[in-house]
Amino acid sequence: MKSIKRFTGLLCFVLLTANSAFAADEYTNALDNFSHATETSQYINSAYGYALFPSVGKAGFVVGGAYGKGRVYKQGTFIGVSKITQASIGFQFGAQEYSEIIFFKDKSTYEKFIKGNFELNAQASAIVVNLGASAQAGTTGNSAGAGQSGGAQTSVGSYVNGMSIYIIPKVGFMVEASVAGQSFTFEPK
Repeated sequence: MKSIKRFTGLLCFVLLTANSAFAADEYTNALDNFSHATETSQYINSAYGYALFPSVGKAGFVVGGAYGKGRVYKQGTFIGVSKITQASIGFQFGAQEYSEIIFFKDKSTYEKFIKGNFELNAQASAIVVNLGASAQAGTTGNSAGAGQSGGAQTSVGSYVNGMSIYIIPKVGFMVEASVAGQSFTFEPK
């Protein structure tokens, strides 16, 4: 079990350091990708707020984890930073890096998120955004890390519990299917 934890930790480290030239314009690039995607363009200006994570690293081999840093926006204005973490155990294998955005439908949902410690529940699901010809292989269904199970959100353009979650795979492959269990912290700027 100790070697599995080391392997998982090493995979997360490799993913997070592989893109160590993390520049401020990575936020701009990620937002541009979500702004131009059919699935998410309608939310950018209409959502009460959103949390944008341009680079989330996820890795696992039975035991897994994910980590990323992001920014939180209220009606288009940057108001603070957030960190995403996730720990899981069960059937999973691989490593991947992706961008994630969480749209908040209204003030109530947004304020729950920025209170500090927020966690996605078992019903949380993400829709994988396909950027057309430039999208990575394996960007649909569960292999991309997007949950599509048990009555979870599968249609474009809807909120579940006041949130709509989308990911854009960047590199890698992960056989595991969930954003449920992701935990978030928030610090005002």
